[in-house]
Amino acid sequence: MSDVTRLEEQIAHLTRVTEDLSEVVARQEREIARLTRLVGLLAEREAEREAADGGTLPLADQKPPHW
Repeated sequence: MSDVTRLEEQIAHLTRVTEDLSEVVARQEREIARLTRLVGLLAEREAEREAADGGTLPLADQKPPHW
């Protein structure tokens, strides 16, 4: 096998690996965006629940008891 053939095979392999990794990163980006929206919605829901319970300050904004 010639050096050129070996290099072409290596380039083809690296191209495929790069495309696969790009797909993984794109999928992870979509998942992170979805989870970020979900955490925001959950935080809003919890803040509303705490406000409805008569709390003056949302639990997430309160200082821990050891402060």
